[in-house]
Amino acid sequence: MRTRRALVLVLALCVPAVAVAAAPTVAVAAPALHPRPAAAGIAPSTLTWRPCAQPGGPAGQECAELPVPLDYRSPDGPRLTLAVSRLRGERPPARRGTLIVIPGGPGSSGVQRLAQKGDAMREALGGAYDIVSLDPRGVGASTTARCGLDEDDRHLVTLRSWPGPDGDITENLAGSRRIAAACARNGGAVLRSFTTANQVRDIDLFRRALGERRLSAWGISYGTYVAAVYAQKYPQHTDRWVLDSSNDPAPERVGRGWLANWAQGADDRFPDFAAWAAGPARDSEGLRLAERAEDVRPLFLDLAAQLDRAPKRTTTAGVPLTGNRLRQAMQNALYSDASFPSLARLVKQAQNPDATPVLTPDVAGPLPDEDAAVALAVICNDVRWPAKPVSAYQRAVAADRARHPLTAGMPVSINPCSFWKHAPADKPTRITGKGPSNILMIQNRRDPATPHFAGLKMRRALGDRARLVTVEHGGHGAYLSNGNRCGDHSVSRFLTTGHRPQHDTRCTG
Repeated sequence: MRTRRALVLVLALCVPAVAVAAAPTVAVAAPALHPRPAAAGIAPSTLTWRPCAQPGGPAGQECAELPVPLDYRSPDGPRLTLAVSRLRGERPPARRGTLIVIPGGPGSSGVQRLAQKGDAMREALGGAYDIVSLDPRGVGASTTARCGLDEDDRHLVTLRSWPGPDGDITENLAGSRRIAAACARNGGAVLRSFTTANQVRDIDLFRRALGERRLSAWGISYGTYVAAVYAQKYPQHTDRWVLDSSNDPAPERVGRGWLANWAQGADDRFPDFAAWAAGPARDSEGLRLAERAEDVRPLFLDLAAQLDRAPKRTTTAGVPLTGNRLRQAMQNALYSDASFPSLARLVKQAQNPDATPVLTPDVAGPLPDEDAAVALAVICNDVRWPAKPVSAYQRAVAADRARHPLTAGMPVSINPCSFWKHAPADKPTRITGKGPSNILMIQNRRDPATPHFAGLKMRRALGDRARLVTVEHGGHGAYLSNGNRCGDHSVSRFLTTGHRPQHDTRCTG
């Protein structure tokens, strides 16, 4: 079920998904390495557009296929296929250019994102742009790969290395080794090509296939990192650039630091859920967890500890509600206020000795192998993770559990990247202030996945190239996501007129 995709992914936006057909997995031999040419040296393909409007999506959505090199070192070698999509501007006289939506994840679908947000973007931008996006390699209808993971290893509570009830990481260690070995054994050259650097090259090839000298962009979550790397590598091809929900771009923190930031992100965001769950309005809904907001956190932690000791049978056969599965449901729900009722309902069912909890799909079953593969591969392929003894991970988990009990040490536990078999093909890009001053950042104050403090590190790295709009709101994803008119207006105004705040600013409503 594609609905689960956004929830497993390292920094994906938690949005409903529209099913797309997956392209077949391809197995090709790894080409020999030789000096890497610039993407500009590869002739772009002609895009053949066809209607692909989806039920409930915007009218006029079109799709095409873009061939890209498996390895840009060997541009005449094997090719992969990317699914790309566009919405033409409805007012040609007002057209400014083309805006690319860069999806999050790693692993979210840009084709789906256009189906979900296309009408809202058209209205907000007044037809100023043709809006395009793509399914990155490994995603949706683009060429995918498989790790051949056992079903149990494709549950979020396994992929995300939640420690045992007492903080022990023995199972994390065994599972991480097993998953990394399966990916090395079955993923092949296609899986090894799933990197940020290749996504950036693919976007530039897409730009050239569109016949555009410059693009504007809306990068979301992990997509902000892709967008920042693109702006560093191809500054001459950027027009108006929006980074929505950024994380720390420091090369030594790529992937590993993003995961570690989840601990503080959950702490920042949980009070929003607690206030909602203690509100008197929850009485009529049967979802009130406590009379005071400050009582919700200890209630949740106590319940998770009880489930650690005695998991509860659920309506999903063979999948009990454990403490870690409850914690994972909590982490997912913090992405959006709209998910608060499902978390409160699960807590109520877990508390009731006569109730059988009903798990939501994101925590009830395994992800498709292709989705798990791309989510793992990008962060493991991008940078070599430091070699540390298991005892160092165990100490880090113990310290993190004490500081951040909501996430119980998971963000710093050992994971498959620690055992990844292949060295990165590219060095991570260092984001700097060198380049045009054409970037607008927008960031929620209480974001569970890309915390505000981490977004500030992107802001400092970009220097005078960027301005930051802080939205005094909780959740993951700011533009056209949480109803904050000030934040939405700031981005839409920048994209349509070029106006950007002279200084960093904030939006309260």
